[in-house]
Amino acid sequence: MMVNSRPLNKIFSAIVALCAIFVAHSASARAEGEDVVQVMAFGDSLTAGYGLAPGEGFTDQLEKWLNANMDRPVRVTNGGVSGDTSSGGRARLDWGLAPFGEEGPDLVILELGANDGLRGIDPNITAENIDAMAAYLSDRNINVLVAGMMAPPNLGEEYAQIFNPIFKETAEKYGLPLYPFFLDGVAADQSLNQSDGMHPNAEGVKIIVEKIGPVVIAALELGAAGR
Repeated sequence: MMVNSRPLNKIFSAIVALCAIFVAHSASARAEGEDVVQVMAFGDSLTAGYGLAPGEGFTDQLEKWLNANMDRPVRVTNGGVSGDTSSGGRARLDWGLAPFGEEGPDLVILELGANDGLRGIDPNITAENIDAMAAYLSDRNINVLVAGMMAPPNLGEEYAQIFNPIFKETAEKYGLPLYPFFLDGVAADQSLNQSDGMHPNAEGVKIIVEKIGPVVIAALELGAAGR
């Protein structure tokens, strides 16, 4: 059977491009000096900035907010891949961390699971993946902020009862800070979302950043105290 190589070529090109972004961000941070705080937002389209112009996405807005509210320069690296599930994130985590060297970034914001819910993936698989990523990062002494997600209402109460506690249980198991719901204050508000009703617009991202920003700072301070 002949296989069409075009989709594979596109995937490979996307991986190469994303790797180049990671390396550029990491190298730039090192060039600016050792005092640069490095944060990686590791997630899906919500951190990748799907549908948004440059400067409007989560990592850009969070970097700007943190630099305005901290006394050290901060660089936030975009480790988001649109459409990624927790399984996809788990598979690429080690590769995503590589540009930061052995010590890793000062903080990883772990934001995955939304696409698992949208696709109705067995929540036990999601739980296993989130747990594995938290364990891996903790074993490497990399500080983590777990960003929680909630199951879509259409999947029913039984699904939600298993899915929704995943993030809190993982954070508690490994002693990690938790931001309970990444889309808090934005979900289901048409004025704060793009036309698909799922991805925040620039104003929606601003609200997310204003809400999660203080939690990110607290997580960085907690991590600095532990290192």
